Amino acid sequence: MESKRSKYILIGLSVFCILLIGITSFKDGFLNPLRNGVGYVLSPIQSGVNRVGTSLYNGISNYSTLHSAMAEKQALQDRIDALVEANSRLQSEQFELQRLRELYQLDQDYMQYEKIGARVIAKDSGDWFQVFRINKGSADGVQVDANVIAGGGLVGIVTDVGAHYATVRAIIDDVSRVSGMAQQSGDTCIVSGDLTLFGEGRLRISNVAQDADFKDGDRIVTSNISSKFLPGILIGYAADITTDQSRLTKSGYLIPAAQFDSLQEVLVITSIKEDPKQDGTENTEGAQTGA
Repeated sequence: MESKRSKYILIGLSVFCILLIGITSFKDGFLNPLRNGVGYVLSPIQSGVNRVGTSLYNGISNYSTLHSAMAEKQALQDRIDALVEANSRLQSEQFELQRLRELYQLDQDYMQYEKIGARVIAKDSGDWFQVFRINKGSADGVQVDANVIAGGGLVGIVTDVGAHYATVRAIIDDVSRVSGMAQQSGDTCIVSGDLTLFGEGRLRISNVAQDADFKDGDRIVTSNISSKFLPGILIGYAADITTDQSRLTKSGYLIPAAQFDSLQEVLVITSIKEDPKQDGTENTEGAQTGA
């Protein structure tokens, strides 16, 4: 029974092979319907497979491109950050160099006085440097009443000294009084600090004699009769000088030569004025500065 079944299977396979040989022997036209039918069924499947493959390929390509672009962007950002930091450092160094050049020029302008450079390390609260601290003290030769200059002119006077620090009261402070004079004529005046008035960039000038040769634009320097300030240091420039109501004196304003909103380095004159005269002006000046 088993051999008979195998015989039938063998005969069947032989017939199937003969049929296939016969079919493939016909012309192509006979197979066209079959091919069209198969193509009709397989084409959508192939299109779908192609779309899926294309999407996967594009997705992988886009991810690779995005990853590369992100890495490049980060590298560029790091480079930009480094360049910005380098530019800021160069600008800071340039500004510092400019300030040091101005201090050097100021040092040359007052070569008759011994000086040391100092950095501002602290200041009172407020917009301006009316009272501030520097990083030099008695160990460096700084004394109470030492004059401080910067930015082209007088800044203030030392009021307190430690071994390695000193406190400076600026001429813009409310209690500051400086005996000044017009450099050209030698006529004297008092320059008074006023923080409210300094909001307009000015200080007050008073005690100018009625007949004094004192006019707008005059260079005002520390006077020879000052009790605390060495003579000939530029304070600023006269402005809006008018006759007082008493008709006995004149008054007006002074535009300071120094800048009091961004002090960073100063020069301290290590020598102080010796044997000050004790007339009325001197007592007022000394008492008001608190020096």
